[in-house]
Amino acid sequence: MSKDRQLAFSSKIAFGVGQMAEGLKNTAFGLLVLFFYNQVLGLSGTLCGLALFIALLFDAITDPLAGSISDNWKSRLGRRHPFMYAAAPPLALAFFGLFSPPAGLSELQLFGWLIAFAILTRGAMTLYHVPHLALGAELTENFAERTSIVAYRQAFGYVGGMLASGLAFGYFFADANGGRLNLDGYSPYAVVLGGLMVVTIWYSAWGTRREIPHLPGPSTSPQTSVLGRLFSETASAFQNLSFRWLFLGVLIVFMMVGVDGALNLYMYQYFWELNGQQILLLALISPIGLILGSPFTRYLHLRWDKKAGLVFGTAGWAICQITPVGLRLLELLPENGTGSLITTLAVFRFFQGLIVQQALVSFGSMMADVVDEHELASGRRQEGIFFGAVAFSGKAASGLGTFVAGIGLDVISWPRGSDIKTAADVAPETIANLGILFGPVVAGFAVVSVWCYTRYRLTRGKHEEILGALRERRAAASSASTDSGLGGLAPEGDPAAGS
Repeated sequence: MSKDRQLAFSSKIAFGVGQMAEGLKNTAFGLLVLFFYNQVLGLSGTLCGLALFIALLFDAITDPLAGSISDNWKSRLGRRHPFMYAAAPPLALAFFGLFSPPAGLSELQLFGWLIAFAILTRGAMTLYHVPHLALGAELTENFAERTSIVAYRQAFGYVGGMLASGLAFGYFFADANGGRLNLDGYSPYAVVLGGLMVVTIWYSAWGTRREIPHLPGPSTSPQTSVLGRLFSETASAFQNLSFRWLFLGVLIVFMMVGVDGALNLYMYQYFWELNGQQILLLALISPIGLILGSPFTRYLHLRWDKKAGLVFGTAGWAICQITPVGLRLLELLPENGTGSLITTLAVFRFFQGLIVQQALVSFGSMMADVVDEHELASGRRQEGIFFGAVAFSGKAASGLGTFVAGIGLDVISWPRGSDIKTAADVAPETIANLGILFGPVVAGFAVVSVWCYTRYRLTRGKHEEILGALRERRAAASSASTDSGLGGLAPEGDPAAGS
């Protein structure tokens, strides 16, 4: 890699398109799984949350494991691309199974089905997504170019999320087709999204193949078992102070984002009493804000560095989360069913996306810088381990967050079943408690997350020093390797040849 290497536009596009698969999966997973199993199929909210939490525990091992294996993988396709090709078909099949449980299952059997297919879906996504994230950190060492690459990845992720929302509320679960409680819409929806995941993943792998010769190869590893190497490398990663604070902060914030995603459909349907077209509008307006927010991040970093973007974006998300709900509970918003309410909610959703994008892009770019810092300290490049941890924290959004949301629904005695169609079928105090759970309680975690981010110390100036030291080390290693190779080729007649 080169500090000054600029990527071709086509490579950035191909790399970014790969994030659409996760956008498709995460949006459907976070928005629909809890609602589908709890409200449509009647599974207890606590059991839904527990099933998804159990699946999350598997991620705690498989995410860094996928990172470690791909870090040390040797093939003519490099370290990352073989996994990107291999993961797509099982991901599509597992995703279909998640939304297609057999009819007539008991509650315990349905609980088991959810556990099994949540694990399979997450595992297949891990096999693809961790190497894909690691690939993004390897493409260049340039401080600003990394921000650009992450912005492409984030933007296409939101396109995937918009597509998942558009297909859901614009067609499969539109009011004309039975709405969100239509059981028959979920399997066809999963088929379409699974096919799109395969296409986008394979396009990303194929479109970035030209970059393989420029990517670093596997580091020389001690001859240990896979699990032994995994624990050793994970422990080494957590010795990095910057990484520890980033990981803790994002784990907390993703948990509250997970509660947001799991309860969004409940809020749309019962708290705000929106119809299908209004839900679709709000589901699309936030990703539009996210996409439009991407260009601002580069300038924010040039002026205030990356940590400022992360803190600003996280705090701004929480403010936009709590304000509309708080105003409704205080009866300071327009009445449900009015156009002015929809406009107000759309404005908050748009600015929430615009602002939080600064945090999301900043975080991805900061993680790539942490990998450089770790290489200087340890002598090893381990993008896979670090981004395996990032993938795990991201999945906590739909795992641990959904667990909290499921328990919360049972705590407030939320009624379940497909006959609960409107707010009139729910007690007013229960709807108010849903708003409190969704807004003020969840957003309070942002304070802890922001405090964690303020402990990050890797500035632009320090990163330039790290890159300078790495270049000197690599140049010295290259020179030593060249001298060693020439030393074995002394010509005949040279006195050194016979000594």
